[in-house]
Amino acid sequence: MNNCSLLFLYLLSILRRLDKLGKFVKSCPRFIEKTPIFIMDDKKIRVAIADDHGVVRAGIISLLEDSGLNVVGSASDGFEAVELARELLPDVMLLDIRMPNMDGLRALAAIKSENPQIIVLMLTTYANPEYLARAVSLGAAGYLSKEVDPQRIPRAVRTAAAGDSLLDRDLLLAALESGRTAVSTRTNSAIPSIPIPTPTPEPTELPAETLTDKETTILKLIVSGLNNGAIADTLSISISTVKTHMRHIFRKLGVSDRTQAAVWAMRHGVAK
Repeated sequence: MNNCSLLFLYLLSILRRLDKLGKFVKSCPRFIEKTPIFIMDDKKIRVAIADDHGVVRAGIISLLEDSGLNVVGSASDGFEAVELARELLPDVMLLDIRMPNMDGLRALAAIKSENPQIIVLMLTTYANPEYLARAVSLGAAGYLSKEVDPQRIPRAVRTAAAGDSLLDRDLLLAALESGRTAVSTRTNSAIPSIPIPTPTPEPTELPAETLTDKETTILKLIVSGLNNGAIADTLSISISTVKTHMRHIFRKLGVSDRTQAAVWAMRHGVAK
C-alpha cells in the first residue's frame, strides 16, 4: 500500500470520528449549553452605582443588568459609595455628582486615592465645566449626562472597562481651560469649599523616565480620541502591544488611566 492510500485511510478515519462527534453533540444540547467556552463574558464586568435618587438608581441597575452586565452593589450617598468601592472593588463605578453627606467629586477623590484601579464614570444632570475639570483632574474616566440615550450607558461602561476614554479632545480642552480658572471661582461653586481627600492627579512635572518615540506617538493618538483598536490599526501593531505601551506610559507619567495621560499630554504640549 503506497503513501497516498495510507493518507486517504487516515483522513477517512478522521472524518468518521468527526461525524460521530457531530451526532453526539446534536443529541446533547444541554451539554453544549453548559460546556464553558473561552469567550469574555460581560458578567465579568462588575459595576457599582451611587445615586441619591432611588428611582434613577433602580432604573440604571435594570438597564445594566438587562444588557448583560453584573451590578454588584449600589449606594445612595458619597460616604456609602466610598465604602462600597472599598468593600466590593468593582471594575467600574457610576457616580452621581450631586449627593447628600458627601458629593460625588469628593467620593471620586477618596475612591481613586484608595483604589486607583477602579474606573469611575460621573453620571449627572449638571453639565458644569468646572465639575468636568475637577472630575477629570481627580481621575474620572468619563462624564455622562443623565439626559443621554439610556442605551449609551451600558456601552460607556464596556468602553471604559476596555480601557478606552470617553472624553474627546474638545472636552479635554474645555476641562483644561476651566481648570485654569477653577481656583479663582471655586468660592462661587455649587459645591462647598471643604477639604477633599488627596487622590493621585496627573503630575505637573516632566516624567523622570523619558517616553520612547513609540510611546509618544501612542500618547498623541490617545489625545486624538482613538481607542486601542484604532491605535493598533494606525500603527500596524496588535492591541496587546498597544496595551503594553500604555502601561509603560501610565507608569512613567505616574497616572492611572488614559484620561489623566491625555490631560498631561495636552498640558505639557506633547499633543497640540
